[in-house]
Amino acid sequence: MTGITPYRIAGSYYEACNCNAICPCRRQNAVLGGRATYDNCDFILSWKILEGFSKDIDLSGRSVCMAGTYDEHEEGKPWSVLIYVDDNATDAQLQALGRIFQGQDEGNILFTGEISNVLGIKRAVIDLEHSAGQEIIKIAEIAEVRVDRRVEFDGTVSCGIPGHDHPGHESVSSITFNDGPFDWDYKERCGFSTEFAYWN
Repeated sequence: MTGITPYRIAGSYYEACNCNAICPCRRQNAVLGGRATYDNCDFILSWKILEGFSKDIDLSGRSVCMAGTYDEHEEGKPWSVLIYVDDNATDAQLQALGRIFQGQDEGNILFTGEISNVLGIKRAVIDLEHSAGQEIIKIAEIAEVRVDRRVEFDGTVSCGIPGHDHPGHESVSSITFNDGPFDWDYKERCGFSTEFAYWN
């Protein structure tokens, strides 16, 4: 594919990282966030696409995860990431989702501007549970992320990844991940769940 392909995808979202809850990167009651708790961020993001398309390619029912890291001390805080698409995706769906989640088809998926190094785009067995308070991410034998408990907060919490127009719920979550250069085991860290809608 060349040029920019029209797309629209929407569904549910859950992420976790190594910061303490509430993640300092989030907006709380619309107040801008700050630096990562430990001056680096190791994260896993997940999207369950309930409905969507890329031109004439149906993307409904597909799942996408992104694992990555950045360092607050590195200029521009560039992300290095691995992208996973569920193993039931066709070649056309894999290519379309790879383009969308790298930002090649532009649109309102603004966080992709932070990605500087894509270490790989892989098919994987992905199991996502995005039910409130029971969120889980499983990627083959390499990753498991789950909510330990929800965080009570008086007001709104939002994250720039799904967009601040989609406030959601903060959680205390745990992460294990081992693939490529990433090897993490974090307990009692932060998580966030909401809905998303991306389009161009």
